[in-house]
Amino acid sequence: MSTRILIHGGPIITFGADCRVLEGQAVLIEDGRIARIAPREAIPGPFDHVLDAAGKVVMPGLVNAHMHFYSTLVRGLGKAAPSKDFQEVLDNLWWRLDRKLSLDDVEVSAEVVLADAVRKGTTTLVDHHASPFAARGSLDRIASAVHRSGVRACLCYEVSDRDGQAITDDGLEENAAFARRCAGGQDPFLRALFGLHAAFTLTDATLDRAAAMGRDLGVGFHVHVAEAASDVKFNLDHHGLTSVARLQAHGILGPGSIAAHAVHTTAADQDILAATGTFVAHNPQSNLNNAVGIADVLGLCARGVKVGLGTDAMTVNMLEEVRVAMWAQHLRQDNPTCGFMEIAGALVARNPELASALWGFPLGTLEEGAAADIILVDYHAPTPLDSTTVLGHLVFGISQATVDTTICAGRILMEGKVLRNGLDEAALAARSRELAVRLWDRF
Repeated sequence: MSTRILIHGGPIITFGADCRVLEGQAVLIEDGRIARIAPREAIPGPFDHVLDAAGKVVMPGLVNAHMHFYSTLVRGLGKAAPSKDFQEVLDNLWWRLDRKLSLDDVEVSAEVVLADAVRKGTTTLVDHHASPFAARGSLDRIASAVHRSGVRACLCYEVSDRDGQAITDDGLEENAAFARRCAGGQDPFLRALFGLHAAFTLTDATLDRAAAMGRDLGVGFHVHVAEAASDVKFNLDHHGLTSVARLQAHGILGPGSIAAHAVHTTAADQDILAATGTFVAHNPQSNLNNAVGIADVLGLCARGVKVGLGTDAMTVNMLEEVRVAMWAQHLRQDNPTCGFMEIAGALVARNPELASALWGFPLGTLEEGAAADIILVDYHAPTPLDSTTVLGHLVFGISQATVDTTICAGRILMEGKVLRNGLDEAALAARSRELAVRLWDRF
């Protein structure tokens, strides 16, 4: 017998391309899906659980289009040498770190950040993983953490030629093994993409091998693209093509693929991304932190590129990221009133579109038949909240509020700000600190 959950008493924000506010409506959850949205009196009981959303807004669970779970254990690490540019950030910090990760580190890193994702109302995450000397089996370990948390994740392994042929082979095979595990979509919580680091760390031979494997497996790719100017320069100097053009030439781009960052793209690159249907994941906080620049989101959107929003591990709070994206675009365009719809649309329309395409059923929107991934956020609207004002409330008000309840696939993961998914945050943090000390010693 299915569990019937009723949510009533608060305004419903639907998300989607036509983001609406529904007043006086209740949501019925059955079999992990939204069975009905109708007036409370029109939905007959009995119910297994009733959630009163008075003083809250009811929203879809949020989607993160680009994440790195493995970065969790770097928090507070002070051993990396100062870096003058992005390449030195990679050399001094991230590539030193990922070479030292164990499978235990990988799993606990994911579990810590996924517990936080539940607290922040993020129920779907698209991750990009690297642990070159613990590659095989790493995605299964992350998947175990995903299952314990109760959220959804699309996983891939970051293939790169920077650590030698044997490590490259491990990465290719790890992607293939996990893609085969996810084939057919039987697990509603897991999906797979084929991960690649970036064109400047991949040979033509590896790109061709990956492209062939991805085609055979029927999965798209998840790759860093033109994050820094150095990526573009390397590819022009060594291959005579921009990063985007080279990836296109090797069959990596397409409607099932994600290009993370796309900061240093030319107009021609943007036309390629649009023509191939490649999804761009914009990561403004990370780009600002690494001083690599600010992506031209308005230009990308104007040329027909689908631009969503990721965090690149800077946070799991998508409502924080959307605010930074807004301010960054104002600075990028030297215009304090531009980009509102493009940036808000990345969160409320494009991210749900990406998640729905990856999973094969509606995610990230509140509509009948969609997945019951729902959050309740504390919020008393101080000005009229309706379909004409909702995006302003999201960016300037709801983004500063607290998530009270998180539901994924009809399962209550947090209620009244208390985790209900079985994760012991204190014990998890203690285990994480223990592993971090060992990792930092190796680092």
